This record gives sequence, C-alpha cells and structure tokens, in this order.
Amino acid sequence: MVGRCFFGFSVVVAVVAVALTAPGGGALAQSAESVLNSRCAGCHEATADGGLSRIKDMRKTPEGWDMAIARMTVIHGVELSAEERAALVKHLADTQGLAPEETAAYRYVLERRPNEVEAPGEGDLMVMCGRCHTLARSALQRRDAGEWTKLAHFHLGQFPTTEYQALGRDRNWWEIASTEVPKQLGKLYPLETAAWTQWLGHKKADLSGRWQLAGRRPGKGAYSGVMEVGATGADLYSVSLRIAYANGETASGSGNAVVYTGYEWRARLDLGGESVLQVFALSADGNELSGRWFLEDHDALGGDQRAVRQGSGSQIVGVSPGHMKKLHNQIITISGTGLGGDVNLGPGVRIVKVHSSSASKVVVEAMATAAAATGPRAISVGGTSAAGGLVVYDKVDAVRVEPGEAIARVGGGGGPLPPVPAQFEAVAYLNGPDGEAGTDDDQRIGVMPATWSVDNFNEVAASMEDTKYAGSITAGGLFEPAAAGLNPARPFSTNNAGDLLVKAAVDDGGTRVEGTGHLIVTVQRWIDPPIR
Repeated sequence: MVGRCFFGFSVVVAVVAVALTAPGGGALAQSAESVLNSRCAGCHEATADGGLSRIKDMRKTPEGWDMAIARMTVIHGVELSAEERAALVKHLADTQGLAPEETAAYRYVLERRPNEVEAPGEGDLMVMCGRCHTLARSALQRRDAGEWTKLAHFHLGQFPTTEYQALGRDRNWWEIASTEVPKQLGKLYPLETAAWTQWLGHKKADLSGRWQLAGRRPGKGAYSGVMEVGATGADLYSVSLRIAYANGETASGSGNAVVYTGYEWRARLDLGGESVLQVFALSADGNELSGRWFLEDHDALGGDQRAVRQGSGSQIVGVSPGHMKKLHNQIITISGTGLGGDVNLGPGVRIVKVHSSSASKVVVEAMATAAAATGPRAISVGGTSAAGGLVVYDKVDAVRVEPGEAIARVGGGGGPLPPVPAQFEAVAYLNGPDGEAGTDDDQRIGVMPATWSVDNFNEVAASMEDTKYAGSITAGGLFEPAAAGLNPARPFSTNNAGDLLVKAAVDDGGTRVEGTGHLIVTVQRWIDPPIR
C-alpha cells in the first residue's frame, strides 16, 4: 500500500509550489542554464559533451527534479531563490524528463492517490527498495547501471543503518544492493530509451482554449463543467474553472498552470474556496487532459477528471449517473464536445423525454424495459459513442466498500500536522456469469448512497475500544480520525490509533445490501516528499 516509512529530507510542499513562479518565454532556458553554471557547476564538473557530471546521467519527472534540488539545498547548503529553483525544475524536466509511456503505469504516486496498492516488484526490488518508499519512486527516474550503483552508495552513506534494518540482516545485503540491484534497475529503467528519444522530437501543443470536463469527487459525486485556459508565457497558463455536481452543488475558481516535458500539467487553483492542485497528463494530440486533483492541505481528498478541448471533434466525456435500474425512470446527463443527434442508450432502453440538448450537454429521461440486458453497454449521441457508458441492472447483488483497504492518520491535537482522513464509497455490483459475488467476473454497477458505520475489526480492537477512540465516519462516508498525541483517558494506550471495520448498507428498493472494508487508523507521516 502506498505510504510506508520514508527516508529523505523533510519537504512536504508539492512541486507546483515553486513551479508556478517560473518566468515565462525564452528567458526561462537562459535563466536555468545560468543557474546550473553558477549554483551547480561548483560540485558537478563539466563533461566533454557539455553537460554536468551526475546531472546529465539521469532523467526524472518534475517532482523528481524538485526533490533532487531540495536535497541539494538541505544537505549541501545550495542557496536558490524560488524563481531559480522553478527555472531549474522546468529546464531539467523538459530536457531530461520521462516520456508519457514511461510514466503511464506509475501516475498514481504523482497524483497522490490514497490507498493505492502496488504490485510486487521484480526480484529483490520490494525488499531492497519497496520497504522504505514506493516502487513507483524508482520507476519514475531513469539511469544506467553505473548511476544506479552510485545511488546505492548514496543510500548507505546517507542512511548507514539501512543495512541493519529489517529485511537487510538475513542476506548479504550490500553485495546485492551494490551489484545485482543496480543491474536490474538499469535494465528495467535505463537512461536511454527509444520512447524518450522519440518524445524529444514531439511538437509541444498550445493548450489555450475552452475545455469540456467531467469527473467524480468521492464523497460529493459526479460533476461536469468547463475549463478556460489562456497562455501567459511559454508553457504557462491561466486557468478558470466552473463545475456543477450531480447533487446540485456548484464551484468555480481560477489559478495558474505550468506544463513540463510537453505533457505534464501542474496547476494550483482556488476552487470554491478550497486550494487545489491538479496533476494531469496531456494526450499526444494535445486535446485531452486526464488525471487527479486534490486539496493542497489534504491530498487524500480530491477527484478524478477528464477534460477534452472543445473544437477537437465529437466526444462523450462523462455520463451521470452511469447506471439505471430496470423499470425505473432515470434522468441521464451526457456531457461532451460536439454532441448532436439522437440519443441511443442501447437495446431495451427507451428515451422518455429529452429535457435539454446542446453541443456540450444532453439531458434525457429514460427507462430500461424488462427486456433490457443487464450489464455495461455502449451509448451514443448521433454518431458519437462511448463503450460501457451505462450499466443496466435489475437488482444489486453485492456491495463493496472502496477502497477495500485504507489508512487514516491521527493529527491536530495541538501538533503541526493535520489529520489524514479516509474517504469511502459504496459500490454496487452484479454477479457475473458464475452467479457468485466477489469473483473476477462480477460487473460493477456504480457508486450508490449508503448508510455508514464503523466497528472494531477484531477481538483485539474490541478490547482496546478502537471505535470509541479512533474517530468517526460521516453520512457521506468520510472517516475523520481523532486527534494525535497522548490520550490519558484511553485504557492500555497513549494514542488514538485503531483497527476498524467500515460498513456500508445500500437500500436497493427495500432490500438492504451490505459491504465492508478495512481501515487502519495510525500515526502521522512526518516525512512526506512529493514522490512517496
């Protein structure tokens, strides 16, 4: 699960905190080169190919370069202004970044998705790397085997107790770390790749224009809206946003964005009174942005978003709700670009009434007849279709609490760190062809309203009275952990940690369908770099 013990420097701020102060235009590259020569060349000597030693031998994401620069300031005392640091991040990410296909499988850590479970790494990577930070952190940088070896030496020099920690004492740790693992990393994540060479020749897109967007914020639901983007400099943009949730709430705001490496969108906005950060990836054609946004001071809270440039063709961007029950009238909102023509929700679904229709939004009332097949189906507006855009169901067979495994962290209580909440949703499922719930062929219906509660996870939790002390869950599925610090009132314990069972009950036409999830309420995370 993403979120373990992390070594490194105490830098909590996200990369956009400095990036948005970057100067625009041609001065950016000149400024960065000047900073490299004046601040970095004293330790990183010039090489025959015109680069600087060590720096030229790696590639990283914007967050990765920002972390490296922060380490130089903390460990080596390098002094940089915010503008200089921003210029360095921009220049290095543009010239020594990662191609889109190199980051695609690991964007969850850039987007700070909570409770993400990583797949085990190859060979010894989980033991050698994954016991202190995410495997994505290794995968989001590129070096040859020699440079990976130097990184292993840095680890032992900076953190000499590493060799004696758990999972390091039962093997010839240093021999593995300094010989076998660098070769493996150099093969998996090499400095030179065809993808990066090809991407360097990719023409950058101007993102100015009007974008139609749709997404979902857990706890609030689906939303759609419009984003206006205007150029303010080279790869720098002003952003304004207006969204409307399916529950009737609205929010608007504005801010600024910078694009790194030709596709890495980073923005800070004030949206409805909340300071939010956007981490999106731009499609190769420059017409689609997708990713996650989150609250700057509570990155566990946020939403997924997809935005498509208006005028780039006809596309369905979102459907809300994405499910309908047989023999029940349902209002369906389809958002997109260039929409026009008749709405078709598939065989067995009858359009009762068209409430409104425009190029960006179509609202219809529909009913699925008894003959309609259950499961996901393609829908269309005129000649524009979306596969799996709607799920028809007759009854809810099962409910799953998502995420099924989650972590919340105590906080506040007079301390410097706020609590880290956990947002849950109740997701309804159809049994698949095997007729059994909880198997791989189950079909997801979608998120549904639920009644929420928590219970002790096991006998130990009950004996510790975890539900009494660890926190509480709201009607919207948001678990709010208790305060950090000593709690003299709690027997057998000095803090408010806990091991909880999260329960959701969905009312499906008078039938109660329940699901459960597991929540660990634990201590604070003191070191929280941009890439965990």
